[in-house]
Amino acid sequence: MKNMYQAIKTSSSEFITLRNQRYHVRTWGNKENAQHAKPLVLLHGWMDVAASFQFVVDALSVDRFVIAPDWRGFGLTKSIDLAKNSVDHFLFADYLGDLDFLLKHYFGEAAVDLVGHSMGGNISMIYSGVRPKRINKLINLEGFGMASSKPAQAATKYAKWLDQIGEFHKGNVTLRPYKSLAEVANRLLKNNPRISLDKAHWLAAHWAQEDSHGMWHILGDPAHKISSVHLYRSDEASEIHRLITAPVLCVIAEDDSLQKWFGQTYKMNEFIERMKVIERIEFHQLKDTGHMLHHDQPLALAQVIESFLEKN
Repeated sequence: MKNMYQAIKTSSSEFITLRNQRYHVRTWGNKENAQHAKPLVLLHGWMDVAASFQFVVDALSVDRFVIAPDWRGFGLTKSIDLAKNSVDHFLFADYLGDLDFLLKHYFGEAAVDLVGHSMGGNISMIYSGVRPKRINKLINLEGFGMASSKPAQAATKYAKWLDQIGEFHKGNVTLRPYKSLAEVANRLLKNNPRISLDKAHWLAAHWAQEDSHGMWHILGDPAHKISSVHLYRSDEASEIHRLITAPVLCVIAEDDSLQKWFGQTYKMNEFIERMKVIERIEFHQLKDTGHMLHHDQPLALAQVIESFLEKN
């Protein structure tokens, strides 16, 4: 494809067996030859893939060993036996379990620097409170959590979930295919007008896969479209966040994602107030960015990440 981004730092793909999943992990650098810095773990968001971090990794100036997994049901990560382990919905707690196994596999009990975007940021925040000794420093990229739920909403959420899994098993919950890789790139450009054309073309080849009929399919399980059956308890999340001992940096885009998603239900000032339970926390707003800030300004973001990680 013309005008495709040229990666500077070559990544390697590894597959490991983890909790009945054939987990795909993208790695950059050499663990033995990296400079004396903590390993860097990058966690992607919903309907994204590990390769999404390539532009930021290319912009890093420090020689680090970097890993980024494709979460279960995304990218190249698949259930070991789809016939026995196919699912019609995904649970948030499973991402925490996968991350725990992943870190033990690669690093034993050593602490790591953790960066999470969006859903990956939410996972990072909860994990860092539950396993505080495993985290050296934490960077949360637009991982806001959700608007608070109330007990009175529980019955409606259960009913919605039952309806959705019913539709899923009728074959009515799907992801649309695309006729060409160029169409996939256009979808990425539509989702995020700030991403450059060359990056959209490069990412499209990692975000989707061609079938035997020449159609391109996004590498995401449609079961991810099933809404969570659980209430989001912000007070519970805050009590977990309170246990984080690592220094935390929250990087926020210039565009207000919360306004777009939640309107008046959940605002940026509420998110900032929630985060104040964390003992050591900083905030940084990255100019000229939307929610996909690692695509919009990868060089500026890499500089913010390295500046924070290099602080004593």
